[in-house]
Amino acid sequence: MSEEQPAGSPDDGPTPRAGQARRGRRRARPPRRHTVARVLVVTGLALAMVTALATVWLYRDLNGNLTVTDVTGQLTDRPDEVDVEGPQEPVNILVMGSDDRDGEGNNIDGLTGDGQRSDTTILFHLSADREHAYGVSIPRDSLVTRPDCTGPDGENIPGAEDAMWNEAFAVGGPACTIQQFEQTTDVRINHYVVVDFAGFKDMVDAIDGVPVCIPEDISDPAHGINIEAGSREIRGDEALNYVRARYTLGDGSDIGRVKRQQAFIAGMANKVVSGGVLARPDRLVGFLRAATKSLTVDPGMGNVVKLSKVGLGFQDIGLDNIRFITVPFEYDSREEFRGRIVWTEQAETVWQRIRNDQTISKRLDSGLLTAGNVPGSPRSTPDGGDEDESESPSASESESESESGGPESPGASTAPRDESQTAALEAAGLCT
Repeated sequence: MSEEQPAGSPDDGPTPRAGQARRGRRRARPPRRHTVARVLVVTGLALAMVTALATVWLYRDLNGNLTVTDVTGQLTDRPDEVDVEGPQEPVNILVMGSDDRDGEGNNIDGLTGDGQRSDTTILFHLSADREHAYGVSIPRDSLVTRPDCTGPDGENIPGAEDAMWNEAFAVGGPACTIQQFEQTTDVRINHYVVVDFAGFKDMVDAIDGVPVCIPEDISDPAHGINIEAGSREIRGDEALNYVRARYTLGDGSDIGRVKRQQAFIAGMANKVVSGGVLARPDRLVGFLRAATKSLTVDPGMGNVVKLSKVGLGFQDIGLDNIRFITVPFEYDSREEFRGRIVWTEQAETVWQRIRNDQTISKRLDSGLLTAGNVPGSPRSTPDGGDEDESESPSASESESESESGGPESPGASTAPRDESQTAALEAAGLCT
């Protein structure tokens, strides 16, 4: 009889313990799965931290770009806000363009001296029901009674009769312009924005240009402006030259320039909303960075969160319900004020409707433009562009796919332009 083999030797049959041992060895793989899970969790946390840090960095970066100035203490005898029906409060934002000659890229005319001018003033009114918005342009050549105001250093700046609108900004900055606006219109301003020329150009470049339609070559050697005719997207200095061109385009008036500025801003809004900018993080971040660098705002819009809350008010408004008009005016008949303009009685109707948050009829501005259909816009058609004579803004009956492949924003007009609007566009040097 052979020597007894040790328990568990290869010659023995599998004992329960041996089988359990082998099964235990086969079950040693789960730790690998735990390792993979830990790697996934750690990677996920790392990505979350990187994303969070990037978000915080971007938030701080954009906030750091903004210039915030509180001018409330400089404003006196302010109008009362009118109670209106609506789920929210209406919002009035006064936007002023600035060519501060001390800022890099701003002194486009090569002028000497300190200070700044403002050739662009637009009131943006956002309705309480968030269903329509207006941009009401005030020509710089408007003659008004400028009230006394308080300058940035607390000094009293005396008012003047028959003063040009843009003098208020030159003598006292945004506070004096707000004071003048409120005293002249009895409309209370909730927020203000000052945009400088150099930043404006950067905003246009960040979205790869804005579409325009120029019926004839623009040649103004005195101001170094030469722009070829045609429908295309313009950017950089060419875009800046286009919005400031005046004497050799259309009827050569400041009113024509105002209308072209309206069309350009409307085209920019159209490009941002329906041109794929919102779906392109690189373009969107570039646009936001350029915008915040160029803005001076009040504390109510003093960071990107507050700015976005105001911006979200425009979210559900169709592009055709963002409408641009010019305050009703006529040319001054007095010889010493040749070329200057005065507001008509219809101007008070416009301001009254803004005060009471009511819609504005097209009859109050025959040259009305919307962000949904402007000359040069991909969505603009030769016979499209405006509403009928009703008091309510037009609405889109359908939505279509935009060129960027996403759903197009609602609000495209299909109604033909009338003769008065066509004439206004031609006078402004815009394609009809």
